[in-house]
Amino acid sequence: MRRRDLLKMVGAAAVPLALPLASPSFASFGQPRRPKRILYFTRNVGYYHSVVRRTGDAPSHSERALTELGRRAGIEVECTKDGRVFDGDLDRFDAFAFYTNNDPTAPNDRGDPPMTGEGKRRFLDAVARGKGFLAFHSACACWRTPGPAKENRKDVDPYIAMIGGEFIEHGPQQEAVMRVASPEFPGMRGLAPSFRLTEEWYAVKNFADDLHVILVQETAGMRGACYQRPPYPSTWARRHGEGRVYVTTMAHRENVWVEDPFQQIVLGALAWIVGDVDADLPANLDAVTPRCRELATGSN
Repeated sequence: MRRRDLLKMVGAAAVPLALPLASPSFASFGQPRRPKRILYFTRNVGYYHSVVRRTGDAPSHSERALTELGRRAGIEVECTKDGRVFDGDLDRFDAFAFYTNNDPTAPNDRGDPPMTGEGKRRFLDAVARGKGFLAFHSACACWRTPGPAKENRKDVDPYIAMIGGEFIEHGPQQEAVMRVASPEFPGMRGLAPSFRLTEEWYAVKNFADDLHVILVQETAGMRGACYQRPPYPSTWARRHGEGRVYVTTMAHRENVWVEDPFQQIVLGALAWIVGDVDADLPANLDAVTPRCRELATGSN
């Protein structure tokens, strides 16, 4: 596999961090354990997000940031845009993180090798058997449901069923309120009950009934037709078979990656998906976002 297609980012250029996280790096008798390892897959199809765009062999902004966050957590992060990796040995990874969009099995204009259909199946099976998964931003816009965009459906792609929600569209970047719905979840402790952040916010649908909602998108006062709806989940977790799935619609803007509260949130997510910490996951979708399936009917 060519070097430009697969970069092992351990020890990459540091990104400023604000939150330390103790790493359980020693097992019994003081022997160091094997570091947990995450595969970070950032192949985009169509629109290529700036935070995952590389210049030559240099790692992208988010690759540097996630690698440094992983280092702080005692986790190795291996980064690739080569979809053929999913046809190889997936057992060497404890978890996967995606910053993808559209159909990762389709060609793109940069010539990044696509994921194969068999690779997709092997990836989904690996998560169901116990691997972790972290979806950033447009990773909820993969293998989207055909038909009218603004209706909820049950017959979704297996990938959408696994992550538990699906992108519809987004409006203008703006400051909006995130409400903390699960203050005891890893990464949430110490945060205010709500906080404001400027981001590219996604409108989302097709929520799985068993979601454990972590952050709620407060929509009051937001600009853009797609946000004219009741509050809905923005960050959540669920179990997929034996696997741990974590989804956040944040992560579009470069500054978000290197600031709190996002870094604190991601550190908690990383620790949870690799099994370094546990969390209760009671389904709370109807309790904290009771009208989340009411979709906006206008367009931006």
